[in-house]
Amino acid sequence: MKRILFSITGTVAALVALLSFKSHGTVGLATSLPSAALPQAGATSSAPASSSTSAAAGPPASTRSTPSTSAAPSTSAATRSVIGWAEQTRYGVVQVKVTVSGSKITDVAFVQLTAYDGRSQMINQAAAPVLLQQTLAAQSAQIDGVSGATYTSAGYEASLQSALDHL
Repeated sequence: MKRILFSITGTVAALVALLSFKSHGTVGLATSLPSAALPQAGATSSAPASSSTSAAAGPPASTRSTPSTSAAPSTSAATRSVIGWAEQTRYGVVQVKVTVSGSKITDVAFVQLTAYDGRSQMINQAAAPVLLQQTLAAQSAQIDGVSGATYTSAGYEASLQSALDHL
């Protein structure tokens, strides 16, 4: 009789512990997402509006969204902005917006940069400005990436290339 009582009590305790377990939700960048606008002579550049990240746990249902093109308001008719694919990586979603004036990349900004855990968030915060600066220096998607942020770098390059392909 004691064995049955201990068995039932242990099973109930394990079930309660299992049901009360809380998994970690999605962690995104809490502030505005980085942008790497090049200063233009006689004009002030404004960073695109930041996008808040989803608070749902796990990857989004759709991992790609259609790239979109929009003409940025400016004095030059040759300035265009394109949003690349939202690339699902192992640790989050990466999506960029590229602004081109003529044939020169003048700005690159993150539309989405999510992380599913705190460590990935720290890696993204360190890697994001480096990736943006590498893009402006290379003027293409052929960049070195960031050591230690391999998945973020690959997602960034893929989203950047998709945006550049739609210019």
